[in-house]
Amino acid sequence: MDDAALLGAAQLLAKSLTPGDLDHTLSRITAAAVEVLPEVQYASITVKHSDGRLETVAPTDDVLWGVDAAQYELQEGPCYQAATDTAHVISPDLAVDERFPKYAETAVAVGIRAQMGLRLFDAPKSQGALNLYSQTPGAFEDLSSLGELFRHQSAMAIEYANEIQNLQEALRTRRTIGQAVGILMERYTLTDQRAFAFLTRLSQHGNTKLRRLAEELVADVQRKGEQGTGQG
Repeated sequence: MDDAALLGAAQLLAKSLTPGDLDHTLSRITAAAVEVLPEVQYASITVKHSDGRLETVAPTDDVLWGVDAAQYELQEGPCYQAATDTAHVISPDLAVDERFPKYAETAVAVGIRAQMGLRLFDAPKSQGALNLYSQTPGAFEDLSSLGELFRHQSAMAIEYANEIQNLQEALRTRRTIGQAVGILMERYTLTDQRAFAFLTRLSQHGNTKLRRLAEELVADVQRKGEQGTGQG
């Protein structure tokens, strides 16, 4: 790929990877891969969870559910290796790739001839890889510069989405704790400071996270309210 084509692809990529919540971002990454990267017909993301479980996310075509599942079951293939071991794995021609003899049969049978796995992120509780699939033998042999650019841009989008998700979670937690404090203030005629201190002591004595305790208290009040409405 020459410099002009690389620049054009980079500009298109920047427009395609619009940041949003995590689900939206992952879907945009796989859609952009098919739209921007040459000779890519399908794309998906493999997430490896802390318990070792592998999950396919945001596939651009239903055929990938079976293709990815075969890699997980056989523990073989570019996307399996990129998610669990090697950061970048390229197989320009699966039909003759001696590394993946069992998986290659499944891939070639549905028309996939070349494949690339790109590690996207390494988080404390999970790691993920972008899986690129092509129907053209010999694909991905000249994708190093654009592939690295795509990986970098995607990682930035995921980091942004995680920050947004964490912020939203923090706001939800804060709101729930505020509701719990309000319940205690009304129930025991306490000031907000005393109610918060009381909630904190309950959390410490019960060895329960403050957020979890607040959620249980709010849920209990809502449940009793619904029961009272039903009886009325």
